[in-house]
Amino acid sequence: MSALPLRRTPATPEEQPTHRPTTVDPAVLGQLSAQFAATAADHDRSGAFPHDNFAALQAHGLVGLVAPAAHGGGGATLDTARRVIAAVARGEPATALILTMTYLQHHGLSRTDSRWPQPLRERVTRDAVERGALINALRVEPALGSPARGGLPGTVARREGSGWKIDGHKLYTTGIEGLAWLAVWARTHEAGEASPRTGVFLVPRHAPGVRVIASWDHLGLRASGSHEVVFENVAIDLDHAVDLRAPADWAPDAGSQTDIDAHATQQAWMVVLLGSLYDAVARAARDWLVGFLNGRAPGSLGAPLASLPRVQEHVGEIEALLRTNRVLLDDAASAVDHGHAHPAADSGLLKYTVTGNAIRVVELALQLSGNHGLTRQNPLERHYRDVLCSRIHTPQNDAILIAAGKRALLPTERIAA
Repeated sequence: MSALPLRRTPATPEEQPTHRPTTVDPAVLGQLSAQFAATAADHDRSGAFPHDNFAALQAHGLVGLVAPAAHGGGGATLDTARRVIAAVARGEPATALILTMTYLQHHGLSRTDSRWPQPLRERVTRDAVERGALINALRVEPALGSPARGGLPGTVARREGSGWKIDGHKLYTTGIEGLAWLAVWARTHEAGEASPRTGVFLVPRHAPGVRVIASWDHLGLRASGSHEVVFENVAIDLDHAVDLRAPADWAPDAGSQTDIDAHATQQAWMVVLLGSLYDAVARAARDWLVGFLNGRAPGSLGAPLASLPRVQEHVGEIEALLRTNRVLLDDAASAVDHGHAHPAADSGLLKYTVTGNAIRVVELALQLSGNHGLTRQNPLERHYRDVLCSRIHTPQNDAILIAAGKRALLPTERIAA
């Protein structure tokens, strides 16, 4: 793995350049993986936010890695970002999930077609680079579910004086205990407005009226702190409505070709980073399994389990699944970094394949390890709980397969294929 371009926070304002790339040895990522793995079981049991992990990431300049270079961020490629996410996830995947969400927001800010006001783009970036400030999108609601399925959000932003007042309720706000910025999906309510607009409102995490309901008690990724958030008359400045459009204009195929390409690229970033995360969980499971099979020598066998052809066959299947994931993720990252993002439907199929392979890897590991793999003294059962969470992220499998099936059944698409 090649060295990764990073930016460390300068010691004084006089030392602050616009962009100051350095490099980090891949050994640093290995060190972070091991460090995070050492406390992963503790975080899983307690569900506590991994503050120490993010302090370590910030110390190595990794929180602002993807943020726009024009404002001091690292401006990293998708390939670089995915290798960092994989290393973090191999140690503690909830930390990687929170970091992934920040990377996705930072990538959106780095695009030349970003609709965010320039001062806010710069502020969010510099907060990340200088203080390790995290950001995530808050989209899912109790009544709406995921916006990807359609419908107007129940969260409402009302114009009052020189700003907005926000009221609403969000679910699954990953990382909320450590976030500095909330990109809130809401609809407008203005006097004289014929129909509401929908879009993103940037809310400081500690603004008055932002209340967290500590409801996250999940099967896996327990340290992600994906609690509920309630907004009660939360005041923000007028320019914090960073991207408002007519609801129809948010459709993936709406707008200009530039808009469609931007959506496809953002979708590819999301799928590659999440795919890298869950693939890394599967690789951690494989690593534990190999050690177990080489060390476990039943008296009836008189040799390690690794010597059995049946065991070797199943481990070979694991290697095939992981190799497929690596090739697919490397190819997708390379395509995006060279300006050739695949259509969003292809990104969905990538998620379906990579996450399905990751789950199968851990299932095979459990099959080979038996009761040892299911005991909480070993990490394999935690890896299994974590990897199952891959099915929940948008797009879900049913939406992926229906979209792919519809596209394949179009005569023009079949001829093109």
